[in-house]
Amino acid sequence: MLARDIMTREVIAVHPDDRVEEVAKLLVDNKISGIPVIDEDRHIVGIITEKDLMIKASELRVPFYVTLFDSIIFLENPIRFNNNLKKYAASKVKDAMTKKVLVVEEDRPVTDIVDIMQSKRINRVPVARNGKLVGIITRNDILKSLVKRNG
Repeated sequence: MLARDIMTREVIAVHPDDRVEEVAKLLVDNKISGIPVIDEDRHIVGIITEKDLMIKASELRVPFYVTLFDSIIFLENPIRFNNNLKKYAASKVKDAMTKKVLVVEEDRPVTDIVDIMQSKRINRVPVARNGKLVGIITRNDILKSLVKRNG
């Protein structure tokens, strides 16, 4: 079985300059947890998820650090804090989205996609043809395919 056999073809997608509030409404209204971000040519440039938006509802904490011999030693990851700060202040999708997106081609075996999702702990994988969005596979799509096959 290949990605094209189980993917959802009607994919809700957003653009980098769309507003974060619009994305939150799309997620809630469509009962989904993530949306691919595409450019004008449908190339996948990112993904925005509930997790990316949840930062706006959280309390940001400055990473703990100590000073030792005029050097600052961070006890927590300052890069994570900087990324969270950008997402916290984001009003546009491009500032809140995850830019490193795992994308699969439509002829990729589903078993590979399951391995990717489990090893990377991700819930969805955009599907592309020649680099352009043609579908998405979620954990629910995989479960539906199992039910069909066994039922």
